[in-house]
Amino acid sequence: MQAAPAVAAGTTGIEKLREATRPAPAIAFQDADGKEHTLSDFGGRGLVINLWATWCPPCVAEMPALDRLAALVAAEGILVLPLSSDRGGRAQVEPFYQRLGLRNLGIWLDPRGAAARGLGARGLPTTVIVDRTGMERARLEGEAQWDAAPLVAAVRRLTRGGGPPASGST
Repeated sequence: MQAAPAVAAGTTGIEKLREATRPAPAIAFQDADGKEHTLSDFGGRGLVINLWATWCPPCVAEMPALDRLAALVAAEGILVLPLSSDRGGRAQVEPFYQRLGLRNLGIWLDPRGAAARGLGARGLPTTVIVDRTGMERARLEGEAQWDAAPLVAAVRRLTRGGGPPASGST
């Protein structure tokens, strides 16, 4: 899988957000302890699934913004799931999080790329937004400034499906 180009200076990346409503595919991935999970484990929550790797420069560049997004939307029932494709798993991702000071993202692993294949990712980073009913509502290929107001508003709007409107959203 290849790295996507970086976001252009002065833009947020929202222009790359492609909206479409379809059932999210059944994918499996692991938590930091190696326990298998599926999207159904997060039923009723909005999800921002980010496919990334520590060796991918645009992925690394957007991780701090994803960390800030996770903090901004957590109280609204929206979870950011960064699925690392690093083969080294937790031993590779945990020190990376520590170096970057990431505190709001959990460690989620896709070391064999099964989730990335299931989601039809063409490169890294790829981010898929899933609403509370399990429908894929949008995806963005490449880097984005996930904590920029237009993208935060889009995440809140797109993850609402089937659930009550998130309070304080735009």
